[in-house]
Amino acid sequence: MQYNPPISYFRHAIRCESILLEAHENYVKQSYRNRCHVLTAHGVQPLSVPVLRGNSKIKIPITEIEIDYSQKWQLVHWRTIQAAYGRAPYFEFYSDYLREVYERQPKFLFELNVELLKLYLKLLKLNKPLQYTEEYQVQPPKSVLDLRNRIHPKIYPDNLHVIPYTQVFGKQFVPELSIIDLLFTQGPASVSFLQ
Repeated sequence: MQYNPPISYFRHAIRCESILLEAHENYVKQSYRNRCHVLTAHGVQPLSVPVLRGNSKIKIPITEIEIDYSQKWQLVHWRTIQAAYGRAPYFEFYSDYLREVYERQPKFLFELNVELLKLYLKLLKLNKPLQYTEEYQVQPPKSVLDLRNRIHPKIYPDNLHVIPYTQVFGKQFVPELSIIDLLFTQGPASVSFLQ
């Protein structure tokens, strides 16, 4: 379960019948579970949601990781998103939906990520049922495409073939950004770039 998931997540989601969310894994540091990448005037900018006990040596279930609201991360994220996409063609169309999720201040990271995923599926008009795992399985059934650790900030996906689209900044296309990059720049046409 990722924070503002990368485009590659939705490249896979569009092809599946349903989405199975891992609700029983332990929190994994330095992953997309609490971070995303956006494209700003200064290049790719990582945005991280601060969490409580995230650096603990004790394994903590992903559903128990609390967001640290003592830091002003929401303001930083929102200002960065506005600076990066405020001039994008579909920013005005989608930004209020995204802002609403941030303003709810869910207690847990998992809850925030589920709310964001539901929002993006709705905006992309992908009617995919969400299901949750009942227990952690090291090796899920063969019928399940296991992306838990395949979509990772330190692993460039070899199966990502997104058609380059016009981005707000830069002359060269930057792949593997958050889905918000695609939505804010391409709007309803986003799905055609995922197929």
